[in-house]
Amino acid sequence: MDMMSMVSSILAMQQGGMQQQIQTTMIKQNADAEKFAVQTLLGAPSTANLAPGVGGNLNVVA
Repeated sequence: MDMMSMVSSILAMQQGGMQQQIQTTMIKQNADAEKFAVQTLLGAPSTANLAPGVGGNLNVVA
């Protein structure tokens, strides 16, 4: 294998790794946007039908 073949294969591998990183970032951003949209549509969770004390803060100091 000559030197140019090795250099071009290394550059191709680096480019593939960069494309993978960009793809991962885009997928995460899309998932975050979808999560935000769903939370906006659902609104804040209601505690109207829960028993007293459920959903409140828990004091763990013993």
